[in-house]
This record gives sequence, structure tokens and C-alpha cells, in this order.
Amino acid sequence: MNLRDWKSRFLEYTEIEKGRSIKTSANYDRYLKRFLDFAESKYGVKTPEKIDERIMREYRLWLNRQTNTPNQIKKNDETLKKRTQNYYLIALRAFLKYLAKNNVQSLNPDQIELAKVGEREIDLISKKELSDILKAPEEKYRNGKFESNTDNKIAELKMLRDKAMIETLFSTGLRVSELVSLSRYTDIDSDQTTVRGKGEKVRVVFFSPDAKISIKNYLNKRADTSGAMFVGHSKINKQSEKSGDSLTTRSVERTVREYAMWCGISKKLTPHVLRHAFATNLLGNGADIRAVQKMLGHASIATTQIYTHVTDKELKDIHKRFHSK
Repeated sequence: MNLRDWKSRFLEYTEIEKGRSIKTSANYDRYLKRFLDFAESKYGVKTPEKIDERIMREYRLWLNRQTNTPNQIKKNDETLKKRTQNYYLIALRAFLKYLAKNNVQSLNPDQIELAKVGEREIDLISKKELSDILKAPEEKYRNGKFESNTDNKIAELKMLRDKAMIETLFSTGLRVSELVSLSRYTDIDSDQTTVRGKGEKVRVVFFSPDAKISIKNYLNKRADTSGAMFVGHSKINKQSEKSGDSLTTRSVERTVREYAMWCGISKKLTPHVLRHAFATNLLGNGADIRAVQKMLGHASIATTQIYTHVTDKELKDIHKRFHSK
């Protein structure tokens, strides 16, 4: 069986047996296709046993000189970031492990080492910016700044929805994909609910008192029968969300971005930045890192530890300001 046939089997295995999302399988498909195209066009490799260290070394050198578009070099020597290159290598390593699992002779996956990358930087917002974004929907509504062709009833619904949505993001640390999957019939009074996150893993998230109040205020005004917690409330044009439709991740991201602009926040502000704020807020107030890991749904504590560098920096700043010589 040739490499492309094995790749098809691997993608099926990834989606079905391993329970990865369709998006993850699609990414693996894209990453592996790039390697297979390289190995076949340059070395005529079509079967697993032909993959060796030389080909892998040449591929890594070639990949290091590529952009997001194959066979093109970026201007000013801007090439693929090391972190992006690692995505390709991780997919290839997983593929080789699958081949080994099926007793297919090929390169040992342990021979693929990931590129060293610098410490990941987190997009953060200040306490004032967080306070501003949480108050933004009400401020915008009171100032009559919703769309002029939106009647007051719809404007109020959108304000209540957006306030509940932003409060929920900060209160729970949900990913935006998890937020749009929330049910209208979630038992808010219990202060918690379960969500299914990456890798189909289930975890518990918690609602703050402010989030609970905002969600109840919003749901009590709803007249539609949709089962989604957050839905569209306008029919202004073809680009707008339709009433009763569950919000998409893109519409939530666009909404948060618009409120950031309304607040005069120039830095990048996304739903994921609110997730960062959730984590740093917990750690900054003394929460145990393993508890934060569980609430964020991180598979590895190493992913959560990046937030400790942020809180350490805050301590350093405090030390500089208040420690006398």
C-alpha cells in the first residue's frame, strides 16, 4: 500500500478511533500532504519504507525556508515560524507512530525532534480594559449606538446577549467554540455546567454571580424557541445573524472586537484573550495551577504554566514599585 493510501487510513483512524475533531483531521491532512508532495516530487518516495533520515533532514531544511504557500519564500527572509513548522512535524510524527502501530516499516517517529521555540507570548488586557469591555454593551446601548435600523427591542436583546456572552467568557474561561455550543436550558442556578472541549474531553466550568444574572436577564427577554444559549437577533442584511440562529464563532469574535473598538482598546482583544484574563486572574489571586489546568481543559500542565510567567512578572513589577533600597 502506498503512502497516500496509508495517509487516508490514518486520517480515518484519527477521527474515529482517536476521537479528534474534523478540523484536526483536516489540518493533519494538509500538513501530511505537504510532506508527501515533497518526498514524492524530489525523491520519488511513494511507500513508507522509503522514508529515511536523509529525506527527513532535507524536508526540515526545505520547510524552514517556506511560507504558508508552498514553494514561495517570503520577502525580507520571513519564513515559517518555528512553532508552525512544529505543527507539520507533530502531524508527521503521529503518522509514523500509526505506521509503526500497524507494523509498517518506516522511519522511527522518535527520530523526529521538534524545533526549539521561544517562550510563547500571551495577549493580555489590563484590569481597566477588562472592566471597560464588561461594561461596554450597556454603555453602547445607553448611548444609542446600536445600528440605526435596529428597533429598540432588538437592540435591547443584543445588548443583554452581548453582556451575558462577555461575562460568561470571563467567568468560565470557555473557548469560543464551547461558548456557542452552550444550551439555553443549562442549569445556571447550580453555578456550574459541563462542556465538551478539545479531544471530546468533558470538564466542569463555573458561572460567577454576575454571569448568572446577565444570562438570566437575557434569557428572560427571549421569545424565540431556539435551544442555543446565544442566538442572533437581527435581520438587517445578508451578512447579519438571523434571529434564532445559534451564533457562530466568527460572529462572537466580531462582536468582541467591535466592543473593544468602542472602548478605545487598540490592542488585539478576542474571546481567547478573555480566556487568558480568566486564567491569570485565578493564578494572580492564589489559585492552584492544577485546578486552573482542569478549568481550562488543558491536557498538559505545561500549557497552563505559561500563565505563571505572567503572574511572576506582575510580582516583579510590584517589587520594583514598592521595595525600598
